[in-house]
Amino acid sequence: MSLVSELQWEIGEDFHDKLVEGIYSDASRIAQKAVLKEDGKKHFNIDAAIDKVVTSRVFGFPIMLLLLATVLWVTITGANYPSAMLNNLLIGMGYPFLKELAVTISLPWWLTGFLVDGIYLAMAWVIAVMLPPMAIFFPLFTLLEDFGYLPRVAFNLDRIFSKAGAHGKQALTMTMGFGCNAAGVVATRIIDSPRERLIAIITNNFALCNGRWPTQILIGTIFIGALVPPYLSGLVSAASVVGIALLGILFTFIISWMLSNTVLKGKVSTFTLELPPYRPPRFWKTVYTSLIDRTFIVLWRAIVFAAPAGAVIWLVSNIYIGENSIAVNLIDFLDGFGFLIGLNGVILLAYILAIPANEIVIPTILMLTAMIYGGTGVGAGDGVMFEFDSQMATADLLHAGGWTLLTGLNLMIFSLLHNPCSTTIYTIYKETKSAKWTTVASLLPLVVGIMVTFVIAQVWRIFTG
Repeated sequence: MSLVSELQWEIGEDFHDKLVEGIYSDASRIAQKAVLKEDGKKHFNIDAAIDKVVTSRVFGFPIMLLLLATVLWVTITGANYPSAMLNNLLIGMGYPFLKELAVTISLPWWLTGFLVDGIYLAMAWVIAVMLPPMAIFFPLFTLLEDFGYLPRVAFNLDRIFSKAGAHGKQALTMTMGFGCNAAGVVATRIIDSPRERLIAIITNNFALCNGRWPTQILIGTIFIGALVPPYLSGLVSAASVVGIALLGILFTFIISWMLSNTVLKGKVSTFTLELPPYRPPRFWKTVYTSLIDRTFIVLWRAIVFAAPAGAVIWLVSNIYIGENSIAVNLIDFLDGFGFLIGLNGVILLAYILAIPANEIVIPTILMLTAMIYGGTGVGAGDGVMFEFDSQMATADLLHAGGWTLLTGLNLMIFSLLHNPCSTTIYTIYKETKSAKWTTVASLLPLVVGIMVTFVIAQVWRIFTG
């Protein structure tokens, strides 16, 4: 029996008819795209019609920016409610319960502080702040990928990245970095050229990840939005945050160009980008894959690194050398350098302590500021991170700590241009298998951030006296 006969016997008597029908169906679809009608016009092709718009030089970039802004807006707005719920559950209810439990079982105060005020609070903050945005952003991003739009993004940005000596697919890994830089680093696997993949890995930190959005929004609202009348405040503060995100994209191009013309010289590789047909996304499969493969894996890594960070924050605030705690001594030591770059010792110490997770930067800043300047009745004790319910109270504490418009502006810039979090650093090492390039990827953004904030601070002081 021939192979065709065997298949026909297994599949059914109508196998031959179905095979022929499939061949004719494919031929018809191809013909509709290429063959002219009698009047000389091509058959209408919806994919080609959409591509004329989304890949055009006139509309391509505005549509990209609009879609990115929409995804980020949905992510930030949609995450507010579940973040508040998790915050209430883990910090509003879980934290007091654990404190009472510690008293009930007579734990020593230092062990309660170390475990509950330190480790638990840090993990709780990371979960409450990080989980909802990632659970929204990654599925939305993957749905756009399944729909077939993301290859069009790479197509639109290929020329710009090529001029910067990078790969067109870096557009996709950069966009993924807006959700999480660690996930953006993993996404660089789609780039075949080792040189260009390394450029994408090193510069991914310039994409403003979801852990840094709360800092940008809060500081933008308090310091930038306050410059205009109340009815314009929301618009201006939102524009300032978008401006910071666009500044990150600009630095991605600049640093990519510098790397490709210095330590990572080489020819820009060419690649054939096949634009896949548009298709309805597989919704539930996309949600499941993005949650399991991206959200929960990245979140788990962040929690693992956040736990020791919380412990260190509590320890430096409660171990004394002489009359002052380690934290106060470090703040005094860092204040001089902080002034040079338009920041202060509290901010610099907060960023050192919060290397494991950007999500705990603001709670750490508030805790340290209250410890130094806040007086009594603010916060729950040294080493206990907190946030206010109102932006007004936050603004009052920061102003009491000597913050100015320059401090707020340079914090927004430094939040964009500083070292990656521990999760991203670990991921970079896993992907590159190189301590050298991991060090470069970790320190390069920090050096850029210090240089930029230093220049801004000096120019600011020259013009303001």
